[in-house]
Order: sequence, then C-alpha cells, then structure tokens
Amino acid sequence: MAKAPPSRHIENFLEMLTVERGAAGNTIESYRRDLIDFAAFSIARKHQPENADAAIIRGYLKKLSGAGMASSTSARRLSALRQFFRFLHAEGVREDDPSSAIDSPRQGRSLPRYLSETEVEQLLAAAESWQGSEGLRLMAMLELLYATGLRVSELVGLPLSALSRDGRVLIVRGKGGKERMVPLSEPASDAIDAYKEVRENFLPKDGRKAGNRFLFPSRARQGYLTRARFGQLMKELAIGAGIEPRRVSPHVLRHSFASHLLAHGADLRSLQQMLGHSDIATTQIYTHVLEERLRQLLDEAHPLAKK
Repeated sequence: MAKAPPSRHIENFLEMLTVERGAAGNTIESYRRDLIDFAAFSIARKHQPENADAAIIRGYLKKLSGAGMASSTSARRLSALRQFFRFLHAEGVREDDPSSAIDSPRQGRSLPRYLSETEVEQLLAAAESWQGSEGLRLMAMLELLYATGLRVSELVGLPLSALSRDGRVLIVRGKGGKERMVPLSEPASDAIDAYKEVRENFLPKDGRKAGNRFLFPSRARQGYLTRARFGQLMKELAIGAGIEPRRVSPHVLRHSFASHLLAHGADLRSLQQMLGHSDIATTQIYTHVLEERLRQLLDEAHPLAKK
C-alpha cells in the first residue's frame, strides 16, 4: 500500500508534540510513520485520516493483526491514533473522538529480560580486563549504567556538567526534558574518576569542539560515543564474559539494575524516580521480581512448604 503524504492535521499534531510536550526526535518519527500508515489505509477507503470513524480504525487494527503484527505494536499504534484524535477533538477539528470506542488489543504480559547478579559481575570482570583508555571508558560506562539504570541515550549523551562536584550524584535530563537526580555508587564514582584521567584521549583531534562538553566524547558527528557503538562493545564484552551476546544490551542492563534493586528491598516509587518513568504503571513491569521473592520466602519459611 502506497504511503499517503502527511496531512496538515498530522503535521500540526506532531508540531504540538514537539513544542508543548518536548517529545524526542525518535518519538516524533515513530508517530509520523504510524499516522502516515493509518492515513494510507483510511484514504484507500475514501476518508481523510482526520475524518475516519471507529469502523475504519477497527478495520485498520484488524489489518495489522492479519499481517501478523504483535499485539504490543498494534497497541502502540492505537495509542498514537488516540492521541491524534484527542488532539483533533480539542482543536475543534471534529466533534467526537472515534478512538474512544475502540478496545486496546489484548496483550500477554511481557517480562523484561535481565541478567543475574552473577552475570553482571562477569561482565564487569571482563571489562576490568580490557587494557588502556578503551577499557577504562567501558568500565566507567558499565558501572554507571548498572548503578543508575539510565537509558542508553541518556548515558552516551551525558554532559560533563551532569556530575555533581563530589561525583556522587548525576543530574539527568530524560524524556520530555525532565530532570532527575540519581545517586551514584562508590564503584561507579571510582570508575568515572579513573576514566576522567584518560578522557582527553577520545576528544576529536581535528580541533572540533563538539565533544568537549560530553562525559563520553568521540569523533562521531554528534560529538559523543554512539548508542550503536556502545551496543557493539557490550556484545564483544559478553563474549569475553562467557555470556550469549544476544542476551546482553544496554537496555538489558537497565532492566537488570531495576530487577536487582527490587530484589534487595527497594520500593517501586524510588525505582520509578531513578528510572525516570512518568507513570508508575511502567515501573510495575518489574514486580515479577517481588512475586519471585515472595514465592521464595514462602517456600523457605512456611511450615507446610518445608514438609
């Protein structure tokens, strides 16, 4: 199906997300793709996307399901449509919101993939064996990621100014431009101190100043180590640690941070703040750890379980 060009209303909606909500570039592009795909479906049925009714939305979701799309992806696309039609209703473009009559696709509970504490220790030990400046940088990034649960985009783009003077706290600017304070562990602080001694080795040699303000500068166009390169380094590290590379990624380490904190008694509200989740419902995906801990406690302490 040919893609329809973005309508004026879609562009206005995307502009609102950028200006009023501070949505990131990747988020905007994701919404754009989803809405253009829906627009093509709607136009093929003689309706402009802004004039689509509930029947067209249901037909679109049925098409996605028939194409084998995961229910989580369909739910994400429906979420984009809901926000689009709410925007149209609020702007007076239409008198109703057809998406309000649509039920979300049923989704199975998807548990986050994470490493065991032993496997994280193996990764850190493998990083410690890397020689030279690259090893010190990788160790600092791993310790920082595991100590804070930062998103990989937040990690690689950290400015030097994010570190407090005593090196014990990070000021992180997350999604929507929201700032949060994240405490650092002693191993993370020590690893960063060691890395800062060699940080200048990663500054561009051609006089460009793009990387000067970043904690992890590089010769890349944006001035800091790219997400893709850090992901590659983690795959190489996994091999050295004896872990399947497909099981290791920056996001898996973020999940590991959250899961291990809960397993050791952290509460959901504190974890929500550290992860930068705007809604605690997002943080609740980690409650599988609490359930596992309660089950273990029951097995160990209940007299009938012992029998």
